[in-house]
Amino acid sequence: MREVNLPIEVKANLPDVILLSQSARELVVAEAVVSTGIISESRLAQLLELTSASARLGFTIRFLTAFPSRSLLRRFADQIAWGTAVWVAAEPNNLVLFQKRERIQDL
Repeated sequence: MREVNLPIEVKANLPDVILLSQSARELVVAEAVVSTGIISESRLAQLLELTSASARLGFTIRFLTAFPSRSLLRRFADQIAWGTAVWVAAEPNNLVLFQKRERIQDL
């Protein structure tokens, strides 16, 4: 993790999974709703702080909450942070993007 300038402290509130693609210079930070909960606005702020040094090195950082089913996603949908993605295990080939746009024309 030193290579991507990601400070890992055992006592820190770490995400469930951090995926790295060196060739794409991309980090995916994932939380499983069944273990630590969703990536809410407050959790996103914590994760942005954790990954800020990696972003300064030019890595693209993506944030993802994993759900086992759509029914569980429905219970938390209004709490998911904008700018993150959701993956549902029951439908593994799809992502739900919570994109933040200023105007509808930006789509």
